[in-house]
Order: sequence, then structure tokens, then C-alpha cells
Amino acid sequence: MQITQRKNALVFGGASGIGWATSQTLLDQGAQVTIADLRRPTEPGRLRYIACDVRDANQVCEAVKKAIERGPLDWLVYSAGIQHYGSVVDTPIEEYDFVQQVNARGAFLACRSAIPAMTRGGAIVLVSSVQALACQEGVAAYAASKGTLEALTRAMAVDHAKDRIRVNAVLPGTVDTPMVRSSAERFGGRDGLEQTLEQWGGNHLLGRVAHASEIARVIAFLLSDAASFMTGASYRVDGGLLSQLPVRL
Repeated sequence: MQITQRKNALVFGGASGIGWATSQTLLDQGAQVTIADLRRPTEPGRLRYIACDVRDANQVCEAVKKAIERGPLDWLVYSAGIQHYGSVVDTPIEEYDFVQQVNARGAFLACRSAIPAMTRGGAIVLVSSVQALACQEGVAAYAASKGTLEALTRAMAVDHAKDRIRVNAVLPGTVDTPMVRSSAERFGGRDGLEQTLEQWGGNHLLGRVAHASEIARVIAFLLSDAASFMTGASYRVDGGLLSQLPVRL
């Protein structure tokens, strides 16, 4: 799939994980890509990097302004996210607020600033999670933030169809990213990082965790004209994780 018109893309959380893979995929397909992230990518290459804390409305707005120096914004991807473990009882209020600020409020701020800059229409993809639909233990703050993205996707699709802006979400299962590796190191115990990732992959019907590039290709498709009749929806990219009941006969 090749882009026929050069697109202007902005990826929040684009310095690592799914965001980085998405930025590379869009570049390879001919788009000009700006990434907004707290961290500078190791090898930005042709990517334009803007330092941005997504909790700060002014910094988010400035990132959009920098991106549209190249022209009207066509594509927005919100992939910034953090994980916190705990139930509602043992999650400190400050931690809950922090997760919401990065995962949900940051997406709101990004879309709020970007949509007026999408003067020729365009597409938005929010990176949610299967945890918005079904949860493991101890992910109350994270799941709540990802559920918010689900509702925000639908609301923006309704509000901005008249502006020729499509909005969709992707819901990955377990993906080999720095965030997931950090969790594997925390919970893997004696098994070791790679063995823990292998065990987690076994929960998926395809028997492995995803590569970030596999999620990126779905995001690129949803942004593209090939998905021109798709909006207001969420797409699981979970290796069959949620298709199987935990029942053994």
C-alpha cells in the first residue's frame, strides 16, 4: 500500500514502541512525519522530533503548530501511554490521576489542538488496548484510561464526520514494546524476560506476542484512503486473545 498524495502526519508518543513503529511505517509509505514525545528517539533519521509532555496543554498545542509548519495536518496518531498496576483500593490517587493525564487527557488535548488544523479532512487513530474490553487483575487505572479512549473515539467520529475527519481506535493485545518488557521484568520472577514474554504470548491464539510493526500496519491502513468508509470503530489486533473463553472441557 503506497500513499498517492504526500501526507502530513503527527504521532504523539512516537519515540518508542507502537508509536515508533507507526512513524517508521508512515515514513516508508511516503508521508512526512513529526513525532511528539518526552524522549528523543535514538535515531530520528528523516523524522521531525518535538519535545512534548502530553500532560501540558501548551506543549501539545505547540507540537501541533510545529507539525503544521509543513502544511495542513492530515493524520494524527495518539500512541502515548503508561502502565500502572493496582486495584482501585491500592492505587494511590496521584497515580490514578497521572495515568489518566497521559493516556486519556493527553489524547483529548492532542485531538483538541489537531482537529482545527485538519483543514482538508483527514484521519485520527487512538491506540487503546484490549484492556478496555476485558481486564486482567490489578489494572484499574490503565483499563479506565483505555476505556475513555474508546468512548472518545466514537464521540469524535460523530462530531467531526462533517469536517471529513475519520476517527478510529486500535486495541492491541500484548505487544513487544519497552513498556511490556518492563512489566515482564517486574512480574517474570525467576523465569527471565524472554521466557515471560513467551508465556504471555501463549495466552494468544497465535501463540506469541505481537511485533510493534504489526500494529503499525493496521494503524497505517486506518489512516489511509483504503479505509475511507471506516470511522467511529475500534479494531482488535490481539492475536485472538479475546476470542477464547478460559474454559477447558
